[in-house]
Amino acid sequence: MRVLPDDGHEVIGLDVLASPHTDIVGSIVDRNVVHRAVAGVDAVVHSATLHKPHVESHTRTDFVATNIAGTLNLLEEAVEAGADRFIFTSTTSAFGRVLQPEKNAPAAWITEDVVPVPRNIYGTTKAAAENLCELIARDYGLPCLILRTSRFFPEPDDTEDVRSAYDNLNLKVNELLHRRVDIEDVVSAHQLALERAPEIGFGRYIISATTPLTPDDLKAVRTDLPSVVARLYPDYPDIYAARGWSMFPSIDRVYANELARRELGWSPRYDYRRALDSLAKDIDPRSELAKAIGAKGYHEVSTGVYTVR
Repeated sequence: MRVLPDDGHEVIGLDVLASPHTDIVGSIVDRNVVHRAVAGVDAVVHSATLHKPHVESHTRTDFVATNIAGTLNLLEEAVEAGADRFIFTSTTSAFGRVLQPEKNAPAAWITEDVVPVPRNIYGTTKAAAENLCELIARDYGLPCLILRTSRFFPEPDDTEDVRSAYDNLNLKVNELLHRRVDIEDVVSAHQLALERAPEIGFGRYIISATTPLTPDDLKAVRTDLPSVVARLYPDYPDIYAARGWSMFPSIDRVYANELARRELGWSPRYDYRRALDSLAKDIDPRSELAKAIGAKGYHEVSTGVYTVR
């Protein structure tokens, strides 16, 4: 909503909350609202969702209504409106339990070929919504691309032990190694998806910062991540020490974005190397778009990182 108008697009924003970027206040659960929102559109970018922190505040039925039924509403109304492309913002959480290998196993190397195993209602409903996208794409010929985004939210981590162990920016920079992406890069992936959808037809893509890690590192990063990072980035210990930061002792998964870079022509800019270079100059490593958006919480009433109705 902030960027597409600069590309010459006329945009219509639908959200449950009023904002400067919201044209229609309503929910995708309401079929009549969706019908009004998509009338006459050429494309739909669907990023509405109940998110992982909502697991603490919303029922499974709420998740099914928004993430599954709401997605179906948008898909069917897009077909009815004659839209010629549909972009669905999904999540790497859809992979579920495969993101957490057994205790002594190497870290998981996650590509689009990995088969999801349900872990919670959030990932389960997002995976189901992806399948609805594929069903409608194949039944009606609606070009549909699914972008499985890794973490891009600026809010504190939803795990108390992690929040207490790391400064928020320290945590976010660490995650650029394996499970985070800057919002500006997320937006550029969506722009490219809009352009390429008619040509590609249907596809799923992992949208995460380009990792410096390789499959050869998977055993080592599970047992001694700091040594691996020091080998790749000899300047990282001093940069971190100057801020009182620390590296994770280990990680359990690495997201690989090669397919998105190859098929979408995506070139994410905000990676771990760039973050280190910015920190060395005492510059905020986030994009200008990330800073402009800021943290919004997850609902109209927020308590810590969790939300209540």
